[in-house]
Order: sequence, then C-alpha cells, then structure tokens
Amino acid sequence: MTESTSFTAGAPDAVSDAVPNAVLASYRASIDNIDAALIHILAERFRITKAVGAYKAEHALPASDPAREERQIARLRKLSLDAQLDPEFSEKFLRFIIEEVIRHHEQAKAG
Repeated sequence: MTESTSFTAGAPDAVSDAVPNAVLASYRASIDNIDAALIHILAERFRITKAVGAYKAEHALPASDPAREERQIARLRKLSLDAQLDPEFSEKFLRFIIEEVIRHHEQAKAG
C-alpha cells in the first residue's frame, strides 16, 4: 500500500471535498432563500384570504366557492406544466392551501 492510498482510503481528502461542499452550500443557501420567499408569499396570501373571509362573513357568503377553486386548480395545473413542475404536486399543494383558507373562512363566519 502506498502512502497516498493509505491517506485517502480511510478519510476524505479535504482539498477535493472543499469544492463539492462549497457547491452544495451554495445550492442550500439558494434553497433557504427560496424557502424564506415562499413563507413570505404564503403569509401575504393568507393576509388577503383573511380579508376575503371577513368580507364573506360580513355579507353572509359561503366559505367556499367550488367553481372558483376548480378554475384555480385548472389554471395552476397549466402553469405547472409550463414551468415543468409536476401538476399533481401543484394540485395537492393548492388543495391543501384551499382547505386551510376555507377553514379560516368558516372560523370567520362562526366568530
């Protein structure tokens, strides 16, 4: 066994790992930024839907609007395809958000 093989066999080479780790760290930093943006976007969306819920409660409108929800899902499925994002995932994500919004609207109506 040579000295170089005994050095690399048991432990990673710090020099060769530095570049992949820097690349991975950069990817992760971008993901963290995107996650933060998603949270802020969702917060803004829910601020607006809270106002919608209050308006619906004030005007005795139903908490849900199934026709609009289906139009939104169809629209976002198409956007997903255009963006090369799995439309099934997008639909599940949107349905989750819609269910939460409806729950908030029902609470506004009751409260």
